[in-house]
Amino acid sequence: MHAAAMLAILGVMDSIRLDSHSRPIYFLADLHLDEKRPEAIAAFIQFLAGPAREASALFILGDLFEAWIGDDARPEHDPVAPALARLSQQGTAVYLMHGNRDFLLGERFATAASAELIEEPCLISIDSEPVLLEHGDALCVDDLAYQAFRQQVRDPAWQAEFLSLPIEARIRQAQDARVKSGEAMAGKTSEIMDVNAEAVVERLRAYDVRRLIHGHTHRPAVHTLMVDGEPATRIVLGDWFEQASILRVSNGDYSLRTINLGPTA
Repeated sequence: MHAAAMLAILGVMDSIRLDSHSRPIYFLADLHLDEKRPEAIAAFIQFLAGPAREASALFILGDLFEAWIGDDARPEHDPVAPALARLSQQGTAVYLMHGNRDFLLGERFATAASAELIEEPCLISIDSEPVLLEHGDALCVDDLAYQAFRQQVRDPAWQAEFLSLPIEARIRQAQDARVKSGEAMAGKTSEIMDVNAEAVVERLRAYDVRRLIHGHTHRPAVHTLMVDGEPATRIVLGDWFEQASILRVSNGDYSLRTINLGPTA
């Protein structure tokens, strides 16, 4: 790895050092919050006002929203940013990572949410162990069409051009993209849309870590593997559709949990 890149990575890890023996740490991904699913928004806000308050940090590893076309298009009565800000103000650090649905989340939203945007992948330290975080879509290297799309929309020039469009035009483009994405997914195998095992090993090797946490695939699980003769762990966060997937790290224990979503959640 290039020396400058390594220094930047180490700088991030130095700035986010956590101890799960003092207070728990929570990780979420793929909430896909949308006004069409008010029960998910209510459950998330309830989680922020309840269990999340015990945590020293909350990491949301992408796709907090089903779609995000720019901070200037944030709903006028958005309840999410204020709820995150209340959590942050009472002592839980909030970290946001871009996903494949909300890669246009910007500093304006982060400021409103009293949250910090973190780059992907992000190397942090938990109990003095380096832990790598990412959304997960970059590991789905077998899906060549998606990777080409990802490279396009993550390009700063493309994003600047898109954000310069009127909000109505952005909405139309986003709707068209979602329709095309659904059609494309219908013709792909589950294996192509999952992470590539060799890509996972290469990522762990490149960052010299043995623990990776990611989302994107909506397949919550704890996978064990070997990297250069050493045991490693890949923890996959689930989504927030029928159930809410939560990773709680406390006293060195990494526990995947779920809570039901519904009118009474």
